[in-house]
Amino acid sequence: MRPSPRRMVILGPPGSGKSTLARQLGARHGLPAFHLDRAYWRPGWVEAEPAAFRAEVERIAALPAWVIDGNYTDTIAPRFARADTVIYLDMPAWRCTARVLRRTLSSLGQVRPAGPEGCPEQLTLEFLRDTASWNRIRRARHLALVESFAGHRVVLRGPSAVRRFAAG
Repeated sequence: MRPSPRRMVILGPPGSGKSTLARQLGARHGLPAFHLDRAYWRPGWVEAEPAAFRAEVERIAALPAWVIDGNYTDTIAPRFARADTVIYLDMPAWRCTARVLRRTLSSLGQVRPAGPEGCPEQLTLEFLRDTASWNRIRRARHLALVESFAGHRVVLRGPSAVRRFAAG
């Protein structure tokens, strides 16, 4: 039997459910959940300075227990160095794009609960395009990152696999 995870990284396309799963796993295992979008974006959708963002990711990764969701592969090393589990949400592009559209339209102009402070939801063609093309452009590289991780690796394909995993 595997010991309960204490440091989990969640990766996957936009709209795949990373933040939701982070909250669920954090609640189930008594771990704080950190959403990297909150560390990266400043009010008004201004990007953090790279050194400041990296320092914040390193600070979070040094904590004794956590669930961290977000891709930001430039800062994957400190997370992978401390993590015991890496989870990849392998969802089809159409599902992620539909979720992003639904999420954005339902909270347009408001800040989502896991969203960055001072960054109200907005619909941009660039983000939709990025979401729709994620699997074609980024999926293989992210799956290779997961495969390179020395600890426990989990790839969840589809919402039912995510629900089963979250339920334990």
